[in-house]
Amino acid sequence: MTTAAPSADLATEALVVLRELTGRPDAEFREGQDAAVAALVERSERALVVQRTGWGKSAVYFVSTALLRRRGAGPTLLVSPLLALMRDQVAAAARAGIRAVEISSANATEWDDVAAALAADDVDVLLVSPERLTNPRFREEQLPGLVARCGLLVVDEAHCVSDWGHDFRPDYRRIRDLLGTLPAGTPVLATTATANERVVADVAEQLGAGGVGVTTVRGPLARDSLRLGVLRLPTDRARLAWLAAHLGDLPGSGIVYTLTVAAAEETAALLRDAGHEVRAYTGRLDDADRKDAEEALRENRVKALVATSALGMGFDKPDLGFVVHLGAPSSPVSYYQQVGRAGRAVEHADVLLLPGPEDLAIWQWFATSSMPREDHAAAVLSAMADGKAWSVARLETVADVRRSRLELLLKVLAVDGAVERVQGGWRSTGRPWVYDADRYARVTRTREAEQRAMIAYAKPVDEARCRMAFLQEALDDPTAAPCGRCDVCAGPWYSSDVPEGAAQAASAALDRPGVELAPRAQWPTGVDRLGVEVKGKIAPGEQLDPGRAVARLTDLGWGQRLRTLLGDDGVGGVVDLEAPGLEEDPDAAFDVPVRRTPSDVPLDEELLRACARVLAAWDWAERPAAVVAVPSRRRPRLVTGLAQGLAGLGRLPYLGELSLAHGGPTGQPGGNSAFRLAGVWQRIVVGPELRERLAQLGPVPVLLVDDLADSRWTMTVAGRELRLAGASRVLPFALALTA
Repeated sequence: MTTAAPSADLATEALVVLRELTGRPDAEFREGQDAAVAALVERSERALVVQRTGWGKSAVYFVSTALLRRRGAGPTLLVSPLLALMRDQVAAAARAGIRAVEISSANATEWDDVAAALAADDVDVLLVSPERLTNPRFREEQLPGLVARCGLLVVDEAHCVSDWGHDFRPDYRRIRDLLGTLPAGTPVLATTATANERVVADVAEQLGAGGVGVTTVRGPLARDSLRLGVLRLPTDRARLAWLAAHLGDLPGSGIVYTLTVAAAEETAALLRDAGHEVRAYTGRLDDADRKDAEEALRENRVKALVATSALGMGFDKPDLGFVVHLGAPSSPVSYYQQVGRAGRAVEHADVLLLPGPEDLAIWQWFATSSMPREDHAAAVLSAMADGKAWSVARLETVADVRRSRLELLLKVLAVDGAVERVQGGWRSTGRPWVYDADRYARVTRTREAEQRAMIAYAKPVDEARCRMAFLQEALDDPTAAPCGRCDVCAGPWYSSDVPEGAAQAASAALDRPGVELAPRAQWPTGVDRLGVEVKGKIAPGEQLDPGRAVARLTDLGWGQRLRTLLGDDGVGGVVDLEAPGLEEDPDAAFDVPVRRTPSDVPLDEELLRACARVLAAWDWAERPAAVVAVPSRRRPRLVTGLAQGLAGLGRLPYLGELSLAHGGPTGQPGGNSAFRLAGVWQRIVVGPELRERLAQLGPVPVLLVDDLADSRWTMTVAGRELRLAGASRVLPFALALTA
């Protein structure tokens, strides 16, 4: 449907409201804003607004809300994807004189007050996440009344509705069902800055379900303030050294994006050591710390936040001066969305991508992140056929999938109508569910095409074309044209120099080995269903002491070297990602398998020296008196060499390795705790010779050595066996942790 201008009366009234809300007597609507307002207020239509970040999409729904409330309409229900974005929208509404409140996991103690304010009609805008629509209490106590009174429904970041959107979230598909429950004539607004033609068509089709007309307001996506560039450097050390040396050259304050939690934390630490005022911002921060970090950036008390995608859609700092990416997002559309944080209210902002070779491995997960596996879905639905409520922990005993992926699977099944969230967990609806292999295959091909496009975007200057035009074309913007500002159009605007001092400092930081290996303290819930008769806390006489590893596989520096060394054993290149999709845990970490050739090579001297540094810094309660190895079927030379090398370093007796029983551990790495424990239970034991050597030493502390700690259940079971065989303590040591 084509857009139509407002009537003269509405145009006058809307302009007055805009000026009241902005506090600017000279404020004017941008092209398309008044048309969207007219569609909502004057014609009660459904509108899809696709405009660049900073165009003023929030002005459309705030002005429309004010006008509709004057006409006696109920509050606006605004579906928003992230807690940080909700906070920005509530603050922006307050500045505009709009009474906005949120219902989210961050303010659970305030829900009763919000309900009272809604009942008293003292709320103009209620913000909720799409996941909130599945919450039993909200769905039963709040949603029916809200739907009946809703004056306007707003779906922010509407590309999340579409399978084809770069940031698809299963719960957004519930919005189509929500649309069907709205009273006739309720206006609906969907907004996004990152949607190509395919996504626009998909979202418009869902908005128009039932034959309702949809007005689409779409404008050019070029950002005249942004100066784009790509700097290709050979190593992680060089990239970090460049950033430490040149962060101060970038204008104002900004965001440094990384692809992993570990990279954000390590990069922030390195930059602080270099004298820069920065903070890490990841999904591991609690809500109060996130708010504090956001305010520090807004108030320019820090040069940058080093952030994962936790600081993604909607973060509002109009004068953000730069965005740097250490590692590329998986698609040009996603990249455009993140760089759109910068340059909204300044004439010039710098945007620089520093791609790394590890990016390709991380993208493997993105390609299928929202696609359920058929066998996992079948196992879950089969178990839930009893009609009872199942907790996620209990479901882990029927499907060998990690908690975060299991929760994502349940969301997909829920939006397809096969299960529902109830008090106490999840329950089958009894509706048949068919695995849509064709759809998942099409989406996977789309993701792979996006990855190829991102590789093309990141080409060196002499092989690339205008960066901004490239991003516009990825979003099907017909106005795409050379920008005249990027490094392709105008030449590199950034120095490629990596000072020797910065390189040495980066190397020193990355070469610093040693992370804690936390022992397991609790047996998995319901593991007795898998034949393992344990529950509750692990008995003190069976527990391990806190241990150590050289690095996490997600770490820069040693982490990357160990990924190369350990190859692919199903978890050999796990990358700790922060992926959107869970409002209760907005940036849940997922694991990314990286396919590499398995290797079993002797321990090299450099790695042994790193182990020695870890041992020297270990503040153990009691020094180990002997060394024992975990038996390895994949890398026996490496593990045995590591154990013998550590024994030599500490001048300790090497007692040998534990034995495999019943054919050894079963199952594949990477699943959940219950299955991982069941796969090693009673399959790693203390053999007669090792038992005799332990008895000769008496009750002494033992250093237990392995190459890789993934779920930590192998170490836990092996250590328990050593404790039961007489060891007074067991101190676990591994080359690497997966997370």
